[in-house]
Amino acid sequence: MFVKICGVTREEDALLATALGADAVGFVFAPSSRQVAVPIVRDIVRQLPADIMTVGVFRDESAKRVVEVVNGIGLRAAQMHGHETPEDCQWVSERVPVTIRALAAGSSDLDHFDEFNADFLLLDSPNPGSGEVFDWSLAEGTPSTRQMLLSGGLDPTNVISAIERVAPYGVDVSSGVESRPGRKDPRLLRAFIEAARSADSTAEPQEARRPKPFDWEAEE
Repeated sequence: MFVKICGVTREEDALLATALGADAVGFVFAPSSRQVAVPIVRDIVRQLPADIMTVGVFRDESAKRVVEVVNGIGLRAAQMHGHETPEDCQWVSERVPVTIRALAAGSSDLDHFDEFNADFLLLDSPNPGSGEVFDWSLAEGTPSTRQMLLSGGLDPTNVISAIERVAPYGVDVSSGVESRPGRKDPRLLRAFIEAARSADSTAEPQEARRPKPFDWEAEE
């Protein structure tokens, strides 16, 4: 189970998440209580292991700026979490290693997700960023041509149920492992990652059906 810890604002939280076994850490550049400056993220990224997927989270930013930031500070992926068009996402995907397109459960854009040319679909609550759990039945029928990360109100107490119900490629969490916005709680981080790893999905996991989108060794 792929685990992404998002909304990281501090080096110590990023290092702890990776030490506990997270596969990816996300940094929010869009206006938010978890927004972090580009120079700070640059310094954090330099301290992380090379095999960690470092993700820049953008909302309604120009495609050119997304590429400049991701490649300029050595991030591994761009996550677009706003009203970006398929053309915007395609342009970015041709210029960065990995792209993640975040969409709300029930969005009409899910019907033509392939047009975004993203490596991952991040399926979020209909109220993105709210930290609210949504009706997981809305995840049924999501595109099977891209690996899906499940987000939206996940925490150590419900992540196993979410994985068993939805069988995603991975899970994404932010507020569910925090003591306050932008500050990760070590106990919650550990509990979430351990729970996600231990989840025994009754459905065939997505990682069994499709290869990972990024070859870390080839990138070195």
